[in-house]
Amino acid sequence: MDRRQFIASLAAGSAIGLTGPLPAFGAAIVNVVVVGGGMAGTTAAKYLKLWGASSGLDVRVTLIDANAAYVSCIMSNKVLTGETTLSALTYRYTKLAGRGVTVVQGQVASVDKTNRVVTLADGRTYPYTRLILAPGIDFDYSALAISARGLTLDQALAAVPHAWKAGPQTTELRRQLLALTNGNRVVMTIPAAPYRCPPGPYERACAIAGWLKANRPKSKLIVLDANAKIIAEPVNFGRAFSETYRTVIEYYPGVTVKGVTWDSATPKLKTVSLLDAGGASVTMPAEVVNLIPPQKAGRVVIDTLGPTGLSANGRWALVDEISYESKMFPGIHVIGDAINSKQPKAGHIGNQEAKICADAILRLGSGRAPYAAPVTNSACFTPITPTTATWLTAVYRYQTDIDPATGQSLGTKSMQMVSGSPVGVASETPTGASGDNADAMKKWFAALMVDTFG
Repeated sequence: MDRRQFIASLAAGSAIGLTGPLPAFGAAIVNVVVVGGGMAGTTAAKYLKLWGASSGLDVRVTLIDANAAYVSCIMSNKVLTGETTLSALTYRYTKLAGRGVTVVQGQVASVDKTNRVVTLADGRTYPYTRLILAPGIDFDYSALAISARGLTLDQALAAVPHAWKAGPQTTELRRQLLALTNGNRVVMTIPAAPYRCPPGPYERACAIAGWLKANRPKSKLIVLDANAKIIAEPVNFGRAFSETYRTVIEYYPGVTVKGVTWDSATPKLKTVSLLDAGGASVTMPAEVVNLIPPQKAGRVVIDTLGPTGLSANGRWALVDEISYESKMFPGIHVIGDAINSKQPKAGHIGNQEAKICADAILRLGSGRAPYAAPVTNSACFTPITPTTATWLTAVYRYQTDIDPATGQSLGTKSMQMVSGSPVGVASETPTGASGDNADAMKKWFAALMVDTFG
């Protein structure tokens, strides 16, 4: 696939395999509550109203989010380098409300699965026919020892920011980079997969390395990766690490980060403790620590589904990807980063999952089965330098799960990668980073955000 074919495949984030407007089947009421106003939740709310208008159903949609606006994680690495701002990446729900979606700012306290009612922390209640949970991710620090003499735990965590949810921590990491003493280290950690946005940490490493190269030329970026190797775009990021940023980045795979300690009186003297790839204990000094911890589904998913509705490790929602309905709790759907899936946890694919979910809910509301063979396209661009970028893409299809050892059907179905060479390996830019890709990235991002929030 060349760049022109790749761009053509994006199609404003549309999900492949949807059948378009549904025929009228009567004015049955479908009352959908969506929790989470990110890429997946907002797309679901929008398309439920958009497609619901021609479905013959009375589709009522409420979107609940703790925040008044959404700040995009996509492109937020450029905030760290001063190339853009958080305000430029902020999207409000005005157009969504104009489409007839009831937008509510509030924190979900509980979900009554029996009576199908969502209750907010302030006591407001929202009954539902179907519930879509799209809270994104939460962070798991349970295996990390983060401590700073003179600071509370919350203060210590804020001082080693993940910046993996765009917002105050992005601003804090930017502040620390600006205050960095030339010659001192920046340490960045990458959690074991799965986590939000597979290429994201490697993209961030390039962003920080490029900034250091231009502004703190004596400093180094130490990348501590819990994975055995670069897990997304290994060719392009491998080239960036070994060539473009050869004098800046030191990359260590197979590392287990154990913790970070320091004294609040000397915040530039932090110590990162870890086990290297051979299992040896190592300590590493750093001034700035960008600690990206392991991740799990947002709290409302964990609390609502409980152990029976989650994967074996208790982190992700178990769903049937034909409709994204919970495998254990009828009427509850989960989309986006919070699900257990072979699809990546990323905004573009979340947008597509949302459309499949919305389509399925409208079909189910009309007494029909969900579309039997949904297909999605995962796609993203990754900046390598301020003026160049690469891309990554993969196609997934809902099909029978096969036991790799026996080649026999497991009797279940899921979304599986059907593209790549070999099949199952995501395609990356064959010609490397370029200015043309950087221009295409801007168009892709603009189209995706209009499709989601417009």
